[in-house]
Amino acid sequence: MIKVVRGNPTPEELAAALAVVQARAAAVAAVPSGAPLPPEQWSDPGRIARRGAFRPGPRSWARTYWPS
Repeated sequence: MIKVVRGNPTPEELAAALAVVQARAAAVAAVPSGAPLPPEQWSDPGRIARRGAFRPGPRSWARTYWPS
């Protein structure tokens, strides 16, 4: 269930938003959980950023290094 909380979207804007939500849901459903990553994604720096690797604390500077 999707509900417009604020604003008055046009039918085209609403259709575009729903298309994005449906595409994302289909992509998530297509990948089995626990499946290994394809080799081209092994060195993707975005994987680290998504996991919240940047935490303040002792030696936090060492966790920001990404070898190329």
